[in-house]
Amino acid sequence: MQKKVVVITGASSGIGKALAEKYAAEGFNLVLAARRLERLQELKQKLNNVEVLPVETDVSKEEDCKALIEKAVEKFGKIDILINNAGISMRAAFIDVETDVLRRLMDVNYWGTVYCTKYALPYVLEQKGSIVGVISTGGYIGLPGRTGYSGSKFAIRGFLDTVRIEYLRAGLHVLVVAPGFTASEIRKTALVQDGSQQGETPRNESKMMSAERCASIMYRAIKNRRRKMIVSFWDGKVIVLVAKLWAWLVDQILYAVFKNEPDSPLK
Repeated sequence: MQKKVVVITGASSGIGKALAEKYAAEGFNLVLAARRLERLQELKQKLNNVEVLPVETDVSKEEDCKALIEKAVEKFGKIDILINNAGISMRAAFIDVETDVLRRLMDVNYWGTVYCTKYALPYVLEQKGSIVGVISTGGYIGLPGRTGYSGSKFAIRGFLDTVRIEYLRAGLHVLVVAPGFTASEIRKTALVQDGSQQGETPRNESKMMSAERCASIMYRAIKNRRRKMIVSFWDGKVIVLVAKLWAWLVDQILYAVFKNEPDSPLK
């Protein structure tokens, strides 16, 4: 049988890289997208049991996303799964942050998802396949000091929920998955108020869920065609549930947690 094809954005590190390794282990052919082509090439050398197409892609650029999908179809003739994983974060109080930082968050996180989904949709529909959006608990509740991040993740959820309904009778599977805190580079590359990268994570990465564990959970959710999934428990399912029941309490808890981070932007 012809191997299935998965397109993964943000595949050079973290959850995206772990997803690539998981899907390769399951026998999928891969199209891997990221800005750091050299990392994708290194990953390709390790995944030698399947065909891997690395594509240098800046998802904030519509022409890059269109080219990504065209190259995937040219190489493999189809797309079974699109995983919109590419994303960046931020860490700054709204009063201090430059508006260009918020725009960059939307360009990468939201518009990157929109562009890739737009151009992949006809091919995924042909396979009755899956479109996946990776958000976070910040796509369900507001995270202080991360207005652009939460705003973009809420937007992705609304966008993909609507796509799901539009193609309800076409056999399209749409999953919106929300990992909690997961060990990755996203906090190191988070933008601060002037748009420069934070550089160091303010949180203990060793206590977080591993990217490999998160990828394994996501793989099962996609295989079982789940609609929505909040991956982690305490910083995911529990906090979102409590926010529905006692929103004021979660506001207080989140403020206290993020205010106590080293060098917190919260006053």
